[in-house]
Amino acid sequence: MKVGIVAQRDNAPAAALAEVIARNLSQRDVEAVVDETTAREVDVESIPTPNLDTCDLVVSIGGDGTLLYAARGAGATPILGVNLGQVGFLNATPPEKAVERVTAAVDEIREGDLPIMTLPRLQATGDGWELPPATNEAVVMGARRGHGNGVEVEVRVDGNRYTETHADGVMVATPTGSSAYNLSEGGPLVHPGVRGLVITEMCATDSMPSLIVATDSDIEVAIDGPAHGNVICDGRSRRRIELPTTVTISAKTVPIRLTGERVDFFAALDKLE
Repeated sequence: MKVGIVAQRDNAPAAALAEVIARNLSQRDVEAVVDETTAREVDVESIPTPNLDTCDLVVSIGGDGTLLYAARGAGATPILGVNLGQVGFLNATPPEKAVERVTAAVDEIREGDLPIMTLPRLQATGDGWELPPATNEAVVMGARRGHGNGVEVEVRVDGNRYTETHADGVMVATPTGSSAYNLSEGGPLVHPGVRGLVITEMCATDSMPSLIVATDSDIEVAIDGPAHGNVICDGRSRRRIELPTTVTISAKTVPIRLTGERVDFFAALDKLE
């Protein structure tokens, strides 16, 4: 068995905890590896983040951002999140329970009864291209935001027109991402137990309310304007698009698989500013 550990960058306590977990796993005849950045801080074998999907379990130590980073390479491998952040919508295990919980997860994998919670991820595709899956949101927008900019957009859900307007852009968010960028754009909070995707216009001229659609929906965003546009996933992956064009967003890709303690959603809400 192999366990990959990803620690929050430039966080000494996270790196130290990664080393403690790795040593404990080694004593249990489990191969433990850390991401390349953490390997510069601790004496543990490293693994490239894109290869985390070769592990049986991935442990993320940090905030939600660290878990999102780990998820990009984990594929279908279960992720256990240790929360060193503030809000913690994705990872609930406190650091003092990390060794105990990782040990229990290893035993559960060996016994074939590891509890799993799946979270949808979004795939944005266009004419001959696709971006890496997004956990929070996919945004289709113009080259710049603000007065005098923006683009013409038409959004269709499974072929049915939902809106046609002038806007800075359109965002499609998962329930996981509803508390992030989507919330700042006026979109709703969505409980993680809801199986749906949120479509939110961004500063639209003739705005429609945000719409929650089924997780298996195909969402098409036709975009046109005087300049190029951009597709941005989770604020990390970006693609410049020439206009006019159509971008398709769907959750028909490998979901994130989480294990460990369940997040108290309403307690996490209390930490939002």
